[in-house]
Amino acid sequence: MANLITRAEYKAYANISSTNQDTEIDAIIPKVSQLVKTYCRRSFIDFVDEAKTETFEGGYGTLLLKETPVTQVISVQKSTDYGQTYTKLTKFTNWAPSGDYVVSIDPRGFEPLVNGYKVTYFAGYESVPEDLKLAVLDLVTYYRKNDGAIHSSKAPGTNAVQIEYISTTSLPAHIKRVLDMYVADYV
Repeated sequence: MANLITRAEYKAYANISSTNQDTEIDAIIPKVSQLVKTYCRRSFIDFVDEAKTETFEGGYGTLLLKETPVTQVISVQKSTDYGQTYTKLTKFTNWAPSGDYVVSIDPRGFEPLVNGYKVTYFAGYESVPEDLKLAVLDLVTYYRKNDGAIHSSKAPGTNAVQIEYISTTSLPAHIKRVLDMYVADYV
C-alpha cells in the first residue's frame, strides 16, 4: 500500500541534496511506513479513495470499523447463509453511521450470524497528519543511523575500540509518544 512519506519529503527534512543515499532511503521508507501502520493498527491513507470492506459476525448493537477516521459508509449488507450471498440493508431504517461505528436501529442490535454483515466504507486522511509525518521522518532517521544491533567506535584519543550493544526493543520515546496517539483501540 501507500507509503506515509516520500523520498523528497525525507531528503528535505534531513537536509540531503545528493542522490548518494537514495537507494537506502527508498529501501527504508516502505518498511517504516508498514511498521507504523502495523503498530497503529490502521493504514491512515490507503482507504481514502479506495473502499475498504469488512465482515462482522454481529451479536452487538454496533459494528466498530477498523480504519479511522471513517469518512463515508457506502453500504451495510446482511447474509443469512454464512456469507454466500448478501442483501443490502437500508440506511436509517436498519442502520446508521456514528463516527467510526455502524449502529443498528433495531434495539436488539445486529443478530449473531457467521459472516453475517459486510460493511463497505471510506476512511483515513487525505494527507498524513503533520505530527505523524514527523514521527515517520524521525523513524527513518533512526533506522538509517542505527542500522544494526552492534556498533563499534573508537574513543577519541585512544586506540581502544568500544562496542555498544543496542539492547532496547522499544521505539525512541519521542516517536512512541506520537504513534501512541494514533493507535487504533478496537480490541
